[in-house]
Amino acid sequence: MKTIQLGLICVALCLSTFSRANSVQVYAAASLGPALTDVIRHYQLQYPEAKIVPVFGASSTLAKHIVRGAKVDLYFPADQDWMTYLVKRNKVKASQVKPIIYNQLVAIALKDARIPFRAHPTFNFPQAFTGRLCTGQVDSVPVGKYAKHSLTKLGWYKRLEKRIIGASDARAALAFVERGACQVGIVYRSDAVSSDKVKVLGTFPVQTHPDILYTVALTKQGEKNRQAIKFGRYLGSAAAHKIFVQHGFRP
Repeated sequence: MKTIQLGLICVALCLSTFSRANSVQVYAAASLGPALTDVIRHYQLQYPEAKIVPVFGASSTLAKHIVRGAKVDLYFPADQDWMTYLVKRNKVKASQVKPIIYNQLVAIALKDARIPFRAHPTFNFPQAFTGRLCTGQVDSVPVGKYAKHSLTKLGWYKRLEKRIIGASDARAALAFVERGACQVGIVYRSDAVSSDKVKVLGTFPVQTHPDILYTVALTKQGEKNRQAIKFGRYLGSAAAHKIFVQHGFRP
């Protein structure tokens, strides 16, 4: 009986070790949610032995968790500032940072809203609507930082500043608009196309904000994880790229 019990314990430990060895923990920007979930689904159809575990949230919050010791294999933020933050703190090697895909910044409102929009300094957007504007927190959350850049470049920020609601991430900002808590939102195009409740009022020109480039990097832990290395390569593949584009991202 003892021999059988020891054998069962050994099998359980081996299976547990195998499971951990094939598990990949990914910290990704909230705006990647639907697209990355779809990418993971396609990947695991090809490689069923792999277990990809995504955690979505604000790029800033996720980066701070990594610095505090979170066990993560891949970091996939929505801007470069937070990737640089990890590189400077020796959590990610600069050589591991790889560009994956771009996004666009758009203004949104509920589908039945009648709000004019033109991304030009001569257009008085602050007077085009009377309610609040939701985006990410303008000093820390990537989508909010991009929004502040564009609003400032177009000469609108000072007149809108007191009406801006800073959400924890792009998906939260989208949800505020969907619920009617904010009349207008500034989010990524990928967020807007994922919703059947909002419409795009217009796109902010790329000249009004830094490039919205999503990069991915293996952490120090991830460099030792074969499955993480393999999945990281897949994220840069044509197959993954096609899925991202289908979800509103751009080449």
